Amino acid sequence: MTSNLSSANLSDDAGRGALQDATAAVVQMSSTDDVARNLGEARRWVEAAAREGATLVVLPEYFCWIGTDERERVALAERFGEGPIQAALAALARETGVWLVGGTMPIVPDDAAGNGGMERAYNACLLIDPSGRSVARYDKLHLFSFSDGREQHAEADTMVPGERIGHAATPFGEMRLSICYDLRFPELYRVAPAPDVIAVPAAFTHATGLAHWELLLRARAVENQAYVLAAGQCGTHPNGWRTFGRSMIVGPWGEILASRDEAEPGIAIARLERGALSAVRARLPALMHRRIAAPADIATSPAMRRR
Repeated sequence: MTSNLSSANLSDDAGRGALQDATAAVVQMSSTDDVARNLGEARRWVEAAAREGATLVVLPEYFCWIGTDERERVALAERFGEGPIQAALAALARETGVWLVGGTMPIVPDDAAGNGGMERAYNACLLIDPSGRSVARYDKLHLFSFSDGREQHAEADTMVPGERIGHAATPFGEMRLSICYDLRFPELYRVAPAPDVIAVPAAFTHATGLAHWELLLRARAVENQAYVLAAGQCGTHPNGWRTFGRSMIVGPWGEILASRDEAEPGIAIARLERGALSAVRARLPALMHRRIAAPADIATSPAMRRR
C-alpha cells in the first residue's frame, strides 16, 4: 500500500476549504439480492433526507446487493465511470442536489480484461457531487475476515484490496472515505491533511457491532477531532447475515449527535457546525501535538541495544 491520496489528490494544504455548516444524513438499509429494489430503497431514503434539508448523505456498504452467492456481487461489477448502478447514483445526487457518498459497489479491477469470468472486484466507495460527477473513489483497503464457529466471513475470496487512501476537499471540509472494517485501522485516518469529516459506509455483523461499533466510531471521532458519518446495514439478509445497524453521526468531541437505534431502515440526521469543530480543536489542540514515531525512535536500554 502507498500513502497516496486517491483521485482527489491534494499535493499540499493550500486551498483547503474550512468546514461549512451543513446538514448531514446517514442512511440505514437492509439490502437484498434484488438490485432494482435496493436502488429504489436508496432513492427513497436519500430523497427523504434531502426533504429534511440534508446536503450530504451517506449510503451503507453493499447498499446495492447482499445475496447468497458472493460471486453474484462480482458479476455486478462495473467499470469505473460506467454502468447502471453508477448512473443511478449520479442521477440521485443530481436530482436531490446532495453530495452523495455512494455506499459501496463492486468495481472492475483496473487490470481486468472484462467482466466475463472475473473472480474478484474492488469494494469501492464513490463520492458524487450535486452535478452527478464522481469526484473521489476509494477502494476498500482492509478486507474483512471473521469466524467464531457459527459465522464466517472472508471478503478476500471475492474482493481485491485497494492501494490508496480516499480523500477529497469538499464544501464541508476535508473528507476521508473509509469502509466498515477500516475502522479498526486508525492509521488510515491519520495521513495529512487531517479530515474534518470521516465517512464510514458499513455492514457490521451483529456480533462485532454489539462489541465494537460505537466504541470505534467515537474513538475515530475523538482522536481525529472530526465528524464521523456512519451508515450501516441492518436486519437479516438473504444470505443469513445479521447486520448491526445503529447508523450514527458522531461529533468531534465524541458525542453521538444522531443515531438510528431501531433495527430497521431509515435515516439519522444531524447538523455539522464549523464553529463546534473549530472550538474543539482550539480547546484541545491535539492535532497540533502529534508526534509520529519511527521504529528508530523507540527507546531501549543500552543492554537491549547491544543484543
